[in-house]
Amino acid sequence: MKKFLLVLIGAALVLGFYFLAKNKPTQPSKTITDAVRNIIPLQKPTETKDREILFQDLDVPWEVAFLPDNEFLITERSGKLLKIGKDKKIIEIQGVQQVGEGGLMGITLHPNFKQNNFVYLYFTTGSGGNLSNKLERYMLQGDSLTDRKVLLEGVRGSSNHDGGRIKFGPDGYLYIGTGDAEQTQLAQNTKSLNGKILRIKDDGSIPSDNPFGNAVYSYGHRNVQGLAWDKDGNLWATEHGRSGFQSGFDELNLIEKGKNYGWPTVQGDEHRDGMVTPVINSGAGETWAPSGAAYLDGSIYFVGLRGATLYEARLSGKSVGEFKRHLKDEYGRLRSINVGSDNMLYVTTSNRDGRGLPKEHDDKLIRLDRKKI
Repeated sequence: MKKFLLVLIGAALVLGFYFLAKNKPTQPSKTITDAVRNIIPLQKPTETKDREILFQDLDVPWEVAFLPDNEFLITERSGKLLKIGKDKKIIEIQGVQQVGEGGLMGITLHPNFKQNNFVYLYFTTGSGGNLSNKLERYMLQGDSLTDRKVLLEGVRGSSNHDGGRIKFGPDGYLYIGTGDAEQTQLAQNTKSLNGKILRIKDDGSIPSDNPFGNAVYSYGHRNVQGLAWDKDGNLWATEHGRSGFQSGFDELNLIEKGKNYGWPTVQGDEHRDGMVTPVINSGAGETWAPSGAAYLDGSIYFVGLRGATLYEARLSGKSVGEFKRHLKDEYGRLRSINVGSDNMLYVTTSNRDGRGLPKEHDDKLIRLDRKKI
């Protein structure tokens, strides 16, 4: 009887261990958010040599900067800065508040980056009704950012219209595109930093020839998200037009110091004394939602979010001689565009920003041969 009981107890123990092992909770599968932590450069082109997806599973990438030795810095709107080369590192930017369109946005390197390692970031911070945007400078030391310094603050923030593009111009000054933070009256107020293109020195000080004695370079803008200089040193900017049911009148502007670009008083082809009419606009029947811009071989290229298109404005002096559309709906919403040292176009998608329809492995950084698009 004892032997029978021992056998019975042993069998029960074996069965118990079997069911425990069978029903043991498994490790959760990687989410897309986790997958971005394992980004590696793709070893082979995923399409053709003239269209190559370099990185995928990005989380709402906003801007790209090129480091020496074929490495990339990519901002993600959530507040993460990716440093990707042979491997990848993630740098958390302290103080970033992702609200709507706001978060970690623009990045640029100092023109003398190889000597000083300066990296500049523009992002939204604060909370609730106290959102603002600021510009900070860091030193990139290996895989870390050090020597944090605030260069510009006081740009009102909002869930929409935060601008965000930052670039150094040929004059060595840093230009910043800002939005009106959904307070349209700010765009016409030259004492406000909102609805403007700003210009500052690399240390945050104000150039002596700025037109209003502050950081403001041009005003009357709604939401500037693209900046590019042509071969003659002319500054071009993309700007979002009106929203909602009346969406349209997105703009490509030729920017001159101290000029008023009309928002919210005029839009589209409208004229008024003392205000600049855009070189081209989308009209009432089309929405580009233009974001990043870049110049290459006689054309301003800019990308569209809602338009989901790569646009090409072929320049004829200070006007546009020909306007082309590329890649319509092929990759979805497009956020940034840059020209690499190889004269290729580098474009990021923005399909995971809450307004797109993400496909497998969105978002992506794509390298394009402009001669074959």
